[in-house]
Amino acid sequence: MTAPTLAEVLPVADVIHDRATLEAAIQRMADDIRAQYSQDASPPLFVTIMHGGMPFATQLAFALGDRGQDLEFDYLHATRYRGNTSGSGLAWLHRPATPMRGRRVLLADDILDEGHTLLAVKRWCEDQGAADVRVAVLAVKRHDRRVDGIEADFVGLDVPDRYVFGYGMDYREQGRNLTAIYALKD
Repeated sequence: MTAPTLAEVLPVADVIHDRATLEAAIQRMADDIRAQYSQDASPPLFVTIMHGGMPFATQLAFALGDRGQDLEFDYLHATRYRGNTSGSGLAWLHRPATPMRGRRVLLADDILDEGHTLLAVKRWCEDQGAADVRVAVLAVKRHDRRVDGIEADFVGLDVPDRYVFGYGMDYREQGRNLTAIYALKD
C-alpha cells in the first residue's frame, strides 16, 4: 500500500496556524532575540538547519535585520528522516564552514519535537568551541517525549502531538513551502 500524496492529505488536514499567526510569532521572536544579542560587539553566527529550517530562518533573519541586528550566516544539514515520517540514525549532509570557537551561535530550525537532531547539533557546536549556543524554533510539539538536554531558547508557538507539515516541515518531502502549519488527522 502506498502512502497518500500531499494532494490527497492537504484537503482533509487541519490548519493549526495560519500565515498571519506564524508571521506574528516570528516578529515577537525577533524582539526577544534582539534583546539577547543587542550588546554583543560582533554579530552572532546564525546557523540555519536545512531543509526544514530555511523558510523560518529566512523570515527570522529579515525580522532581525529590521531591528538592526547584524548576523553572520552559515548552515548545516543533519537529518534523521530522509523522506520518511519517522526518524532513524542521524546523517550529517553538510557541516558549517565558519569557525565557531569563541562565537555565540544561534541555531534556527523549524520544529523541536523529540529533540534528537537538535541535541546532536547543539553538542557538535559546543564541541567546536562555541562560547554560547542558543536554539530558535518556529514550533515546539506538545508532548513528554523530549530527550534530556535540549530545549529551545526562543519559540514561536506550540503545535499538537500530531504529524505536522508546512512552513518548512514536510510531508514525504513535499509541502515545505506551504505558508501555514497543517496537521494530519488523527
